[in-house]
Amino acid sequence: MLKITDLHVEIDGNEILKGLSLEVNAGEIHAIMGPNGAGKSTLGYALGGRPGYEVTAGTATLLGQDLLGMDPHERATLGLFLGFQYPVEIPGVSNVQFLREALNSQRRARGEAVLSGGEFLKLARTQADLLGMDHDMLKRPVNVGFSGGEKKRNEMVQMGIIGPRFAILDETDSGLDIDALKAVGEGINRIMRAPDKAVLLITHYERLLEYVKPDRVHVLADGRIVRSGGIELAQQLEAEGYAEVTA
Repeated sequence: MLKITDLHVEIDGNEILKGLSLEVNAGEIHAIMGPNGAGKSTLGYALGGRPGYEVTAGTATLLGQDLLGMDPHERATLGLFLGFQYPVEIPGVSNVQFLREALNSQRRARGEAVLSGGEFLKLARTQADLLGMDHDMLKRPVNVGFSGGEKKRNEMVQMGIIGPRFAILDETDSGLDIDALKAVGEGINRIMRAPDKAVLLITHYERLLEYVKPDRVHVLADGRIVRSGGIELAQQLEAEGYAEVTA
């Protein structure tokens, strides 16, 4: 589903990714772990098309199409979802307004019928209920005044509504308490654990992987993947730290 070959990415002239290659098949969840500054977030932002992340070499395809040649909105229409470590606040724009426009924009681009206000509200409330999020939060400005856990639950609601084919989730476990971590983990499994979907889960810690069991775990260090394995690799990292594993 996702195939990355020899990817090099620079930020302000500094090379962050230095020849990263990775392949994620449909139906799989892969975890990317690594120390601070290794390039984990850079990988997600480069694939999502964030400005300032310059791809200088390599290729990346999603569903057989050239991902790097697309604008960000085209990547989203193709089925890419990028979850942020620190979800942004959008004052003055309600969750309902934002999500309905996002979903219907993608449906229009794919030639699908848009959802009416009633149809969308039913979908949004269902997803909110599944994540344990109060319906009143759907009416509030996007992430404004939300706690860290509420922002991450809201992001899972967004993902459930959009229904992407491939999700890149950047440190979704950051700042979550035990209950929120469990809810988010269950949300990822419910929304994305399917034969025609896949996930790239970026994380520092093994704790989220207790709920979202990855098919493969990769260690990213100094801009490249240096180790790959199963869940036991994440457990080794938790026990020994990155220095021992990447030495």
